[in-house]
Amino acid sequence: MSSTQLKSDALLEQMKQHLATDAGKELTKKVGLVYQINIAPKKIGFDEVTYIVDLKKGEVIKGQYEGGKPDATFSFKDEDFVKVAMGKMNPQIAFMRGAMKIKGSLSAAQKFTPDIFPKPSKM
Repeated sequence: MSSTQLKSDALLEQMKQHLATDAGKELTKKVGLVYQINIAPKKIGFDEVTYIVDLKKGEVIKGQYEGGKPDATFSFKDEDFVKVAMGKMNPQIAFMRGAMKIKGSLSAAQKFTPDIFPKPSKM
């Protein structure tokens, strides 16, 4: 575990708590997919921290996915992930600009929208 504190850590921690709520459980039923999110402090592909957002089981795990292959994998720089998650950057624009890289199912990737994140209370 690197000493770098990512802004995304707090966001994914909020998401973990959100998935335990009724709204989170609804989301799990609706989406039913597993996403891997690689977050790099400065440059995609370097020193990435991996999170699994499991919208089948309704959990967020730091580390590799144990259940086979995730439906879609995203790679972001920390600040870009925060912008997309908070609705400040459109995911399509992030992708076109190279701020977000996607591997895996594109139809699964399209269900990964800012709506799946809890609305920020205080960040």
